[in-house]
Amino acid sequence: MFDGMGGKGRHPVLGVWSPDPILSTVAPIGLAAAAGTALIVDLVSTGRGARTLADLVVEGPTLDELSPGRRGIALLPGGKVDIDQGVELIHRLGDHWPAVVVRTSGSGLQFPSVPVIPLFPGRLSIVQVPPAGVWQPVSGGSEAPGPGPVLPRLRSGLVRRMLAGQLPHRSRWIDSWRRIWEMPWA
Repeated sequence: MFDGMGGKGRHPVLGVWSPDPILSTVAPIGLAAAAGTALIVDLVSTGRGARTLADLVVEGPTLDELSPGRRGIALLPGGKVDIDQGVELIHRLGDHWPAVVVRTSGSGLQFPSVPVIPLFPGRLSIVQVPPAGVWQPVSGGSEAPGPGPVLPRLRSGLVRRMLAGQLPHRSRWIDSWRRIWEMPWA
């Protein structure tokens, strides 16, 4: 578990992805916020106007980029990075940051990856069940069809605040992500 001071759990780097566009955006924020201090590397975003992972691969990271300067969440867009070169740098960042969350568009990278699956009702439910995942209930949704933790309901107000860059002082949804860091993800 995290030690309250931002210490690492079982994984220094965790990938997270979802077939749902909203969960794909907010799940990395929830996972990072649960760590207290974390870097989100967004391999889905190209990141306009900001320094990107692609820039760090080419130019090298500065000392300030290698570790956090304060508590909270930092974001590093992926840019147009060659993923094989980017993975090495992501692992290097994981050696210095309390936690690194990698927003991906799927599994298959060289670090553990967490699928976040919405529990839609009826015909909207997922067709292919992953071996294990994090399950997100939605109104009128189904039961989790596979192993893994079920998150509390995600409230629309929390989604709006996270997308605006504001984290609440207390949130059951964010708190529930703490245990994800300790689980054995492949």
